[in-house]
Amino acid sequence: MRFLDEDEELNPIVSAVNLVDVFLVIIAALLIAIAQNPLSPFTAENVTVVKNAGEPNMEVIVKEGKEIKQYKSNGEIGSGEGMRAGVAYKMADGSFVYVPESDGSAAGKQENTQ
Repeated sequence: MRFLDEDEELNPIVSAVNLVDVFLVIIAALLIAIAQNPLSPFTAENVTVVKNAGEPNMEVIVKEGKEIKQYKSNGEIGSGEGMRAGVAYKMADGSFVYVPESDGSAAGKQENTQ
């Protein structure tokens, strides 16, 4: 019955059990990190993430419910799809006046915002 008196330090299964415990802790930490991610599919919040803001390779990621859209910058300033809607003027007092473009008439609506 000499095998019953064997040292625990020589038993390889003890170190394997310790490795399993370490991996369980690592897996739990990764699951918590995934749950805390703002773009996680498990949250129902609307989130907007801007990566590399102001850089030529800027990306905007928008999550609305379960739908995720990704917009990438092409590096050009002022590029995109759209059309000019009017002109904004900054007044001496710091307020802004927006003059929308009209169909050729000089009179347009003015909005005063600060």
